[in-house]
Amino acid sequence: MKNKMLFMFAVFVSLLLTGLPVMADDDFPSQPLTMLIGFNPGGSTDVQGRVLAEVLSEQLGQPVNIIHHPGAGGGAAAAMLASSTDQGYIFQYGLSLPFTFAPLASPASYELNSFRYVAGITLDQAAIVTGPDKPFKTWLELIDYAKANPGLIYATQNIQDRFIINRIAKLEGLTIRIVPTTGGAGMAPLIVSGDADFAFSGGTHSAYTDSGQMHVLASLADERLVYYPEAPTLRELGYDVSMHAVRVVAVPVDTPDDHVKVLAEALEAVTRDPRFIQVTEERIKMPVVFMNSEELDTLFASQVEEYKQLIEDSNE
Repeated sequence: MKNKMLFMFAVFVSLLLTGLPVMADDDFPSQPLTMLIGFNPGGSTDVQGRVLAEVLSEQLGQPVNIIHHPGAGGGAAAAMLASSTDQGYIFQYGLSLPFTFAPLASPASYELNSFRYVAGITLDQAAIVTGPDKPFKTWLELIDYAKANPGLIYATQNIQDRFIINRIAKLEGLTIRIVPTTGGAGMAPLIVSGDADFAFSGGTHSAYTDSGQMHVLASLADERLVYYPEAPTLRELGYDVSMHAVRVVAVPVDTPDDHVKVLAEALEAVTRDPRFIQVTEERIKMPVVFMNSEELDTLFASQVEEYKQLIEDSNE
């Protein structure tokens, strides 16, 4: 019975994501929506996404269900979304990096223009972090320790943070071991237990820093992190790289204008909702913003050119 139920659920999800196109809809949304999250439950995107789904459901008058489809730092979910014909009834929430960087660095079944970017609602605060019992608490101490102790373990979550850490290791002459995870929920136990020496965190660290279980070593954003201003940026440390990511809602490229407009208006209302502000700014410690599709298109086009040059320079 259990296997039959699992099979039926798998068929339902398959049809939902890649099945028949949704018919023209003059009263969007007239049926439940699905939010794709490209990480396992328990990380910062999931924590925030659950509140986002709740508030969006109220704004849109339809349930917003969540499907977690981890892999490739959100890239697996992006590939699934790109093949969808559901015109806004399925959308992805999470980092902009799977759209702007991933298709440039490795073969992908989609590109930046495979989607419409409805809105950005959070500035991501990506960081490099370490655990409570390591003999380094600053970036420079980490570099010195890594030079003296080859083989430190680094926990990665996506292709861009791996790209950055490999570039830094090359510049500094470090030998490190890279362990992949499928999100903050997979990274956190490795850092807290000490099984990994340092790691990329897209925001999960905010639940561990007050207790001292994690320490922020460096900001991966263009500027210092709002809630961890003592941590320098990689550019300040002498590396000409950053991960200036926005948490966005993306839909398939064929989503009609009126569907995008309805979603954008609902998302703008979300950014004013106290529940979303609380979980974002107080719990996962990220600034709430609202960036419309035109602003995102301009930002992403500029970032793609920067990333292309970064990849080209690194291959020389």
